[in-house]
Amino acid sequence: PELLDLTRHFANKDRAVLGICLGSQLVARAFGGENRIGGASEFGWHKVSLTPAAKADPVLAALPENFPIFEWHDDTFVLPEGAVRLAGNEVAENQAFRIGRAVYGFQFHFEADRPMVRDWSSSFASLIAERHPDWSDRLDDEMAHHGPDADAAGLAIARAWVATI
Repeated sequence: PELLDLTRHFANKDRAVLGICLGSQLVARAFGGENRIGGASEFGWHKVSLTPAAKADPVLAALPENFPIFEWHDDTFVLPEGAVRLAGNEVAENQAFRIGRAVYGFQFHFEADRPMVRDWSSSFASLIAERHPDWSDRLDDEMAHHGPDADAAGLAIARAWVATI
Protein backbone atom coordinates (compact mmCIF):
# COMPACT_ATOMS: atom_id res chain seq x y z
CA PRO A 1 0.00 0.00 0.00
CA GLU A 2 2.82 2.48 0.78
CA LEU A 3 4.44 1.98 -2.62
CA LEU A 4 1.10 2.52 -4.33
CA ASP A 5 0.57 5.69 -2.28
CA LEU A 6 4.04 6.92 -3.22
CA THR A 7 3.34 6.25 -6.91
CA ARG A 8 0.13 8.28 -6.75
CA HIS A 9 1.91 11.04 -4.80
CA PHE A 10 4.59 11.33 -7.48
CA ALA A 11 1.96 11.40 -10.21
CA ASN A 12 0.02 14.12 -8.39
CA LYS A 13 3.22 16.20 -8.24
CA ASP A 14 3.76 15.65 -12.01
CA ARG A 15 6.92 13.67 -11.37
CA ALA A 16 7.99 10.94 -13.74
CA VAL A 17 7.31 7.35 -12.63
CA LEU A 18 8.55 4.22 -14.38
CA GLY A 19 7.23 0.71 -13.71
CA ILE A 20 8.77 -2.27 -15.50
CA CYS A 21 7.21 -5.77 -15.40
CA LEU A 22 5.90 -6.13 -11.83
CA GLY A 23 6.38 -2.38 -11.57
CA SER A 24 3.90 -1.83 -14.41
CA GLN A 25 1.41 -4.07 -12.64
CA LEU A 26 1.85 -2.03 -9.46
CA VAL A 27 1.45 1.28 -11.30
CA ALA A 28 -1.77 -0.01 -12.86
CA ARG A 29 -3.00 -1.16 -9.46
CA ALA A 30 -2.12 2.17 -7.82
CA PHE A 31 -4.58 3.87 -10.14
CA GLY A 32 -7.39 1.32 -9.90
CA GLY A 33 -6.32 -1.28 -12.44
CA GLU A 34 -6.69 -4.98 -11.75
CA ASN A 35 -3.74 -7.36 -11.54
CA ARG A 36 -4.23 -10.76 -13.18
CA ILE A 37 -2.09 -13.57 -11.86
CA GLY A 38 -1.11 -16.12 -14.50
CA GLY A 39 -2.38 -16.55 -18.02
CA ALA A 40 0.07 -14.22 -19.74
CA SER A 41 3.36 -16.11 -19.86
CA GLU A 42 6.10 -14.80 -22.10
CA PHE A 43 9.82 -15.49 -22.00
CA GLY A 44 12.40 -14.42 -24.52
CA TRP A 45 12.16 -11.88 -27.31
CA HIS A 46 8.64 -11.24 -28.55
CA LYS A 47 7.09 -8.79 -30.96
CA VAL A 48 5.20 -5.86 -29.48
CA SER A 49 2.94 -3.57 -31.50
CA LEU A 50 2.36 0.10 -30.81
CA THR A 51 -1.16 1.48 -30.66
CA PRO A 52 -2.23 4.53 -32.66
CA ALA A 53 -1.92 6.58 -29.43
CA ALA A 54 1.79 5.70 -29.25
CA LYS A 55 2.48 7.61 -32.45
CA ALA A 56 1.97 10.86 -30.51
CA ASP A 57 3.56 9.67 -27.27
CA PRO A 58 6.81 11.43 -26.29
CA VAL A 59 8.46 8.18 -25.19
CA LEU A 60 7.33 5.77 -27.91
CA ALA A 61 6.68 7.92 -31.00
CA ALA A 62 10.13 7.31 -32.53
CA LEU A 63 9.85 3.51 -32.40
CA PRO A 64 8.75 1.32 -35.30
CA GLU A 65 5.14 0.13 -35.19
CA ASN A 66 6.31 -3.43 -34.38
CA PHE A 67 9.54 -4.36 -32.65
CA PRO A 68 11.05 -7.27 -30.70
CA ILE A 69 11.67 -6.78 -27.00
CA PHE A 70 12.63 -9.07 -24.13
CA GLU A 71 9.80 -10.45 -21.99
CA TRP A 72 9.82 -12.46 -18.78
CA HIS A 73 6.48 -12.55 -17.02
CA ASP A 74 3.50 -14.72 -16.21
CA ASP A 75 1.10 -12.07 -14.94
CA THR A 76 -0.59 -9.05 -16.45
CA PHE A 77 -3.07 -6.32 -15.60
CA VAL A 78 -6.17 -4.46 -16.68
CA LEU A 79 -5.56 -0.79 -17.34
CA PRO A 80 -6.99 1.71 -14.90
CA GLU A 81 -9.54 4.22 -16.11
CA GLY A 82 -7.86 7.12 -17.87
CA ALA A 83 -4.68 5.23 -18.77
CA VAL A 84 -3.51 5.47 -22.38
CA ARG A 85 -2.71 2.05 -23.85
CA LEU A 86 0.49 2.38 -25.89
CA ALA A 87 1.53 -1.16 -26.86
CA GLY A 88 0.39 -4.76 -26.76
CA ASN A 89 0.66 -8.18 -28.34
CA GLU A 90 -1.34 -11.39 -28.60
CA VAL A 91 -0.29 -12.66 -25.14
CA ALA A 92 -0.63 -9.48 -23.10
CA GLU A 93 -2.71 -6.74 -24.67
CA ASN A 94 -1.36 -4.19 -22.19
CA GLN A 95 2.38 -4.07 -22.80
CA ALA A 96 2.85 -0.34 -22.27
CA PHE A 97 0.72 2.50 -20.97
CA ARG A 98 0.88 6.07 -19.73
CA ILE A 99 -1.06 7.90 -17.04
CA GLY A 100 -0.94 11.67 -17.20
CA ARG A 101 2.21 13.28 -18.55
CA ALA A 102 4.95 10.97 -17.35
CA VAL A 103 3.73 7.92 -15.40
CA TYR A 104 4.68 4.92 -17.53
CA GLY A 105 4.22 1.19 -17.17
CA PHE A 106 6.01 -1.35 -19.36
CA GLN A 107 5.21 -5.06 -19.09
CA PHE A 108 8.24 -5.87 -21.24
CA HIS A 109 11.87 -5.49 -20.18
CA PHE A 110 13.19 -2.71 -22.39
CA GLU A 111 16.16 -2.44 -20.00
CA ALA A 112 17.24 -6.00 -20.83
CA ASP A 113 19.89 -5.60 -23.51
CA ARG A 114 21.89 -8.56 -24.80
CA PRO A 115 24.53 -8.51 -22.05
CA MET A 116 21.82 -8.41 -19.40
CA VAL A 117 19.87 -11.26 -21.02
CA ARG A 118 23.05 -13.33 -21.16
CA ASP A 119 23.69 -12.56 -17.48
CA TRP A 120 20.11 -13.48 -16.51
CA SER A 121 20.37 -16.66 -18.60
CA SER A 122 23.47 -17.67 -16.67
CA SER A 123 22.37 -16.48 -13.23
CA PHE A 124 18.92 -18.07 -13.46
CA ALA A 125 19.84 -21.04 -15.68
CA SER A 126 18.16 -23.72 -13.55
CA LEU A 127 14.97 -21.69 -13.12
CA ILE A 128 14.78 -20.97 -16.84
CA ALA A 129 15.54 -24.60 -17.76
CA GLU A 130 12.57 -25.83 -15.71
CA ARG A 131 10.16 -24.02 -18.01
CA HIS A 132 12.24 -23.51 -21.17
CA PRO A 133 14.61 -26.49 -21.37
CA ASP A 134 15.90 -25.54 -24.83
CA TRP A 135 16.69 -21.91 -23.91
CA SER A 136 20.45 -22.38 -23.56
CA ASP A 137 20.53 -24.04 -27.00
CA ARG A 138 18.48 -21.24 -28.60
CA LEU A 139 19.97 -18.25 -26.79
CA ASP A 140 22.74 -17.34 -29.24
CA ASP A 141 20.49 -17.62 -32.32
CA GLU A 142 17.65 -15.70 -30.65
CA MET A 143 20.07 -13.06 -29.47
CA ALA A 144 21.58 -12.64 -32.94
CA HIS A 145 18.17 -12.50 -34.60
CA HIS A 146 16.26 -10.23 -32.18
CA GLY A 147 18.90 -8.61 -29.97
CA PRO A 148 20.06 -5.70 -32.14
CA ASP A 149 16.53 -4.40 -32.80
CA ALA A 150 15.44 -5.01 -29.21
CA ASP A 151 18.51 -3.22 -27.85
CA ALA A 152 17.87 -0.25 -30.15
CA ALA A 153 14.23 -0.05 -29.06
CA GLY A 154 15.17 -0.33 -25.40
CA LEU A 155 17.77 2.41 -25.65
CA ALA A 156 15.32 4.69 -27.48
CA ILE A 157 12.69 4.12 -24.78
CA ALA A 158 15.18 4.76 -21.98
CA ARG A 159 16.48 7.98 -23.51
CA ALA A 160 12.99 9.29 -24.27
CA TRP A 161 11.70 8.42 -20.79
CA VAL A 162 14.65 10.16 -19.12
CA ALA A 163 13.71 13.29 -21.08
CA THR A 164 10.35 13.33 -19.23
CA ILE A 165 12.03 13.78 -15.85
